[in-house]
Amino acid sequence: MKPTRWLALVLLFTVLTLLATYLVQSEPLIYIRYALSFVFIVFLPGYCLVNILFLGKNHIDLIESLVLSIALSFGLAGLTGLFLGLSPIGINFQSITVTLGAIVVALAVIAFVRKSKEKRLPELQVQSPKQVSA
Repeated sequence: MKPTRWLALVLLFTVLTLLATYLVQSEPLIYIRYALSFVFIVFLPGYCLVNILFLGKNHIDLIESLVLSIALSFGLAGLTGLFLGLSPIGINFQSITVTLGAIVVALAVIAFVRKSKEKRLPELQVQSPKQVSA
């Protein structure tokens, strides 16, 4: 997938989740809110971090990527709660959603920059010492 399309999908999902979280209050649509929020907390932060860490030659399989995304998301959500609990802001609904949204956007932008740099840079060909001296 192209880096610009990937970034657009991640940002669109983040915005839709935040809008659904704050605006949807009616009973039939609340389950969509729960589903979007679950995926947003449990998968998306780790997925963006995995896309930063494992590019190019360090590419991992789909199953490994999914499992690592979930594990890293739990870690990032826990660290976010810890830092918010120690800060004067405190832990409440608004601070957690805004902070996780900012983390996802920041990680997605960093992953986009790395992916676009990887597409632009050609792979270097290393020559042996015999080829250089000849």
